[in-house]
Amino acid sequence: MQLTAREIAAVVGGTLIGDPKIPVTGVAGIKEARPSDATFVGSPKYATALKTTHAAVILLTQALADSVVGQLTAALVVVENPMAAFARLVEKITPPPVRFVPGIHPTAVIAPTAKLGIGVSVQPHAVIEADVSIGDRSVIGAGNFIGTGCRIGSDCVFHPNITVREYTVIGSRVILHAGVVLGADGFGFEMVQGQHKKIPQLGNVEIGDDVEIGANTAIDRARFGTTRIGRGTKIDNLVQIGHNCVIGEHCVVCGLVGMAGSTIVGNYVTIAGQVGIAGHLTIGDKSILMAQAGVTKDVAPGSFMLGAPAVPHKEFKKVNAATQRLPETLIKLRDLEQQLAELRARLSQSA
Repeated sequence: MQLTAREIAAVVGGTLIGDPKIPVTGVAGIKEARPSDATFVGSPKYATALKTTHAAVILLTQALADSVVGQLTAALVVVENPMAAFARLVEKITPPPVRFVPGIHPTAVIAPTAKLGIGVSVQPHAVIEADVSIGDRSVIGAGNFIGTGCRIGSDCVFHPNITVREYTVIGSRVILHAGVVLGADGFGFEMVQGQHKKIPQLGNVEIGDDVEIGANTAIDRARFGTTRIGRGTKIDNLVQIGHNCVIGEHCVVCGLVGMAGSTIVGNYVTIAGQVGIAGHLTIGDKSILMAQAGVTKDVAPGSFMLGAPAVPHKEFKKVNAATQRLPETLIKLRDLEQQLAELRARLSQSA
């Protein structure tokens, strides 16, 4: 689809600066944009890229526009929130998302006792076992396995090759990406007579409304009770959540996070990439755990933690600054040791 700069400004509700007839046929990031693309700048830290981008149209704030107006050949569209405006433009200019027609593919296997709501779409080779309930307009992708007794809400989208084990409960408008596994056994073993004996995992998994879970993420069933993900929480790819964990509402869990069993996470918590959390801990509301933090103790609400073991970010910065000075400090220490040895030798001779 082709739009002019004037049409783009109308789509996003922005103010145009520059040639209104510049054509755009695609969208891209500020560094990757071609002369036929529109792009955006949402943060001042990318302001330098404005002078090197090849984009035809740039969405940006008034402050950034004022700093470059008259210096660029690209048309500028001034908006209050460039990222949100760019998202609206992407929806307009790119092909529409794939929509699945309601109905059951002939290769799908569905137990007679399963109940499907109005407008459900079941794709090729999906397996839906006994006593499953699926709400209206939900999509069960190709190769999905839905175990016995699962409850799935309305308007869910399950992408291909997902495993939802028995008795999992999933709310409405949940998105699961390819390879997600919900309800696999928790990692529970006990040493008996020199051997690891499996501890039965008898609980389930419960996913709240409006949750999105990224590709190849695994959320284990509880040993007893429920492993729970709260309403509105977003989980990235390749995340491991252990048995009996409880994650609150509207949290963000980034890629490669590992969360040991029985961890309790509050609401509005951000857990950045590669964070490791020991088991049986409590992470308070609105905390931020930065990338690669190793969390070994409870975290108070509103904390901002860095490092391994994780400490408050101000403390981490002090320790990191001192660490950077270690080579210089070591040289000074050796000099002092040499001076002290020489002083001791002189005192010994004069004694």
